[in-house]
Amino acid sequence: MQLPLFAAILLIIAGVWSLVVWPQFLRRVMKDPRARDAAGKATKFLNVHLVLVSISMVLGAATAVIGVMGLFG
Repeated sequence: MQLPLFAAILLIIAGVWSLVVWPQFLRRVMKDPRARDAAGKATKFLNVHLVLVSISMVLGAATAVIGVMGLFG
């Protein structure tokens, strides 16, 4: 397998991995008792994880798109 083809496939796999794994992680964070205070308001714990997951999902989507672009020219 040529290196550019391997790199493109690897980028697609990495992007898809991020798009599959991070939403599962966010579901667990949302259920965590540290996610909300006694009044039901979002805590810093939840907000930090929302930012982390959001950035990771955007980077994962961008990685997958770059991989597809590399694969198809």
